[in-house]
Amino acid sequence: MISLHCDGNKAKTSRWGLTTEWVAGLGKKLKVFFDRYSGCFKTKTRDNSEYGYHYIHGQLRMDNERNFANIGREEGVNTQNMHHFMSNSPWSARDVYDQIHRDIKETPDLQEGGVLILDESADEKAGDNSAGAARQYNGRMGKVDQSQVGVFVAYANLMKYSVWTWVEGDLFLPEIWFSESKAQDRKLLGIPDDLKFKTKIEIGLESLNRVIRNGVPFEAICFDGLYGRSEWLRSQIQQSNHIYMAEIPCNTNVYLSRPQLGVPEVEQGKRGRHPKKMKVLSGQQPIKARDLLNSGDLKWHRIRVRNSERGEINDAFAMQRVWLRYEDKIVEEWLIIRKESTKKHSYALCNASSDTAMQKLAWWKCQRYFIERANQDAKSEIGWDEFQAQKYRAWQH
Repeated sequence: MISLHCDGNKAKTSRWGLTTEWVAGLGKKLKVFFDRYSGCFKTKTRDNSEYGYHYIHGQLRMDNERNFANIGREEGVNTQNMHHFMSNSPWSARDVYDQIHRDIKETPDLQEGGVLILDESADEKAGDNSAGAARQYNGRMGKVDQSQVGVFVAYANLMKYSVWTWVEGDLFLPEIWFSESKAQDRKLLGIPDDLKFKTKIEIGLESLNRVIRNGVPFEAICFDGLYGRSEWLRSQIQQSNHIYMAEIPCNTNVYLSRPQLGVPEVEQGKRGRHPKKMKVLSGQQPIKARDLLNSGDLKWHRIRVRNSERGEINDAFAMQRVWLRYEDKIVEEWLIIRKESTKKHSYALCNASSDTAMQKLAWWKCQRYFIERANQDAKSEIGWDEFQAQKYRAWQH
């Protein structure tokens, strides 16, 4: 899912900057690419790389209805074998992710400028017969509906090439799936016995940590509002000495000067329990991030971020140092406000140093677009929205 699209049609090759010779050699390039991953499909008893090759080959050749059975028929292989390969065979999805990480890590032109982006993607499900399917929020539809939700980490880098791709993904299983009433369903769908309920935020952090441990180079981690509003997640990234750009709600409390935090002194002669909880002792009151729009203190800068299919992204940004209370400590961060239209603003917090260039902050602020592109490409280019299998392992594969 690298954003390098091509077609034999001359107009399209011109549009994407591809020569006829490059397109003519694409088949060999894809085969070399697949060969790096072929070992991922082996199990203790069998080499399944043949089915991996047919699966990818079918995905690239077919335009629609790319379910396991149809891919098998299109490729001339036994449909039951193809279904077994994706739904039941114990080859490791983890090995595939690890190879993706190595590909990025070992590509010289991707050593600078990359970001990791944490978000989720939902697909509608007609019933609750698929692993993880339940009534839950579907961001694509903007409402609660019967859906299956995956938590994904994408990698994006536009320094020398336009690259965006999923690099981690895990299925979110709502808490109902761990109830006694779902025990039989868990068994039928192959959900591991040792799997425990985890929130989307916990899944997201585990996924990010796997990418980090594998040495994928990146500058910053970007979150959408669901993940960005989590003080716990921001604290975890802060403690790991990585930079985050976290989308936040407009009503997030911030301080415009550093408040003094401490335990109030006991008033002389006053009876009762001594105070133990930390409080702001210096008298400052926090304000909502959105209230800064009316303060008159913001300085707006129009910053060209990048070109897009709809034209140049050249929005106005305001950036101000603010202080936030994280339980028992005060942290200084950047508050970045992007003016997306006359009435629409978006807000983010960033823990980068105070001397970080505004251009860099604006660039990070706009990176979430690329996980949306990765999600879109997964659905349109490799048939993610046509996925019909029900088992947990099929989703992971």
